[in-house]
Amino acid sequence: MSELMKSPLIIDIKGNSLDDGPGIRSTIFFKGCPLNCVWCHNPESKKVTPELFWDSERCVGCGTCINLCPENAISLDNPFHVDRDRCTLCFKCLEQCPGQALTRVGREMTVDEIVNKIVPYKSFFDTSGGGVTLSGGEPTINMRFASAVLKKLKSEGIHTLVETCGWFDMEHFRNLMLPYVDVIYMDVKLIDPTEHKKYCGKSNERILSNLLHLYEEAGAGSFELLPRVPLIPEITDKEVQIQGLAEFFSKHHISSVALLPNNPIWIDKCSKLGQEIPFDRSKPIGSFYDQTRKDKVREQFSRYGITVILG
Repeated sequence: MSELMKSPLIIDIKGNSLDDGPGIRSTIFFKGCPLNCVWCHNPESKKVTPELFWDSERCVGCGTCINLCPENAISLDNPFHVDRDRCTLCFKCLEQCPGQALTRVGREMTVDEIVNKIVPYKSFFDTSGGGVTLSGGEPTINMRFASAVLKKLKSEGIHTLVETCGWFDMEHFRNLMLPYVDVIYMDVKLIDPTEHKKYCGKSNERILSNLLHLYEEAGAGSFELLPRVPLIPEITDKEVQIQGLAEFFSKHHISSVALLPNNPIWIDKCSKLGQEIPFDRSKPIGSFYDQTRKDKVREQFSRYGITVILG
């Protein structure tokens, strides 16, 4: 995959993360993704360009931003506050917002800025068995930049993990990133290519191919690979989809997976970005994932000799 930006945007570097790999970690969230999953838990990470967040709970309704906006794109009558078609992302509205209800999503950072922000926490990584996770969005969207970050982290003796959707050029990944990666978490969302294209924007052939290549290479022991299955009610958790994945994993001797149960917090992020919520919130997708259903999914994998080690 060609690099879309010379220097990718960073959404955030989250410290003290306990959900993105072993131990205490710092997670770097890259902006931009080649997929377009309708349930994306980080919808602010889809686009490679900056975006504007508006948090209604922080807004005090003072109108300061309205006066600052040169495009007349802001209105208290707008349920999303900002007319995204008129907004030019000049971010002047941020300058005097008393409640910090308006925030920019995505900033450029150099490799040194990223690593220098992380290195002071190395002692926490060492004592907890943690490290740094590259996430997103999709960290492979600019492999040369991600490679430079990983290489510098490894020179500091820091454990590295990459969370990926799996849709990337395998040869480039093998040459640029893989030498500096300790663990890979790869999401495998749907086994059916038509369903995958419907809900994720692209077919899954490349993802499944990359998964098998990496699983074979992981056997040499230089890195670990863990497939992850997001459980999205009535989409990815259909019995036929789970069975298809279990059969695929079993056929290729993949014995461990992780589950990523639906978390409805992502739905509120859509509103902050000025996007209509793509689902009826009264449906299961608008709630935290049902434990009984998760147990059934776990049992489905277990019948094929596959162990669910996370989730």
